[in-house]
Amino acid sequence: MNHSPTPWPYPRWIAHRGAGQLAPENTLAAFRLGAQHGYRMAECDAKLSADGVVFLLHDDTLDRTTDGQGLAGDHAWAELSLRDAGSWHSRQYAGERLPTLEGVARFCRANACLLNIEIKPTPGLEEETGRVVAREAARLWEGAPVPPLLTSFQPEALAGAQAAVAPLPRGLLLETLWDGWLDVARQLGCVAVVCDQVLWDVEVMAAVHGSGMRALAYTVNEPVSAERLWALGIDGLITDRVDLFAPD
Repeated sequence: MNHSPTPWPYPRWIAHRGAGQLAPENTLAAFRLGAQHGYRMAECDAKLSADGVVFLLHDDTLDRTTDGQGLAGDHAWAELSLRDAGSWHSRQYAGERLPTLEGVARFCRANACLLNIEIKPTPGLEEETGRVVAREAARLWEGAPVPPLLTSFQPEALAGAQAAVAPLPRGLLLETLWDGWLDVARQLGCVAVVCDQVLWDVEVMAAVHGSGMRALAYTVNEPVSAERLWALGIDGLITDRVDLFAPD
């Protein structure tokens, strides 16, 4: 059965982790740089500190993108807030801090920047992280004309978000087309499916659009890849190359 597609207030181009690889990912510096390149929407990764503060970090551990070590979720925000999240990238960004979702929300709302929040739970905290991120997002974007889009590879995290704040839009992230993925996306009330770009073909696109959901792809950094996906009817592309693709 075909369903009419969900209204879609988001632009076609989304800056990955703020500004892709041009600035330290998931920092306010990256958000500023993405905005300077004209991007009106950014993607970021959110997880919980040990004391329940929602902050931005992609990996489970601090080692790759900060001067800290170990499982990020084991640390309280007071400690995480002191970490250098920029020196690993370049001297230009030395001393850049990990931002809270609240700090990112202030930036986004002040600059009319839309946001895709990927819920990136510490293993074992999927449902709780989804619940807390959704509640925090609802609080921070209260009254905003366009809410953030919450996505996750973890169905449990999306279920937590759905239970906590059902009206916030959700999207299922897919690295592979595992058995039952479309049914799960429907059960979770998702408005979008966000796939690794190589997974999209005519059949998968038809299945998603036929279910009334939007189709997004990550991480698209080559013009030939973007052209293939636009021709298939993709609704949005997440890219590192904010310097290469002019956003609409």
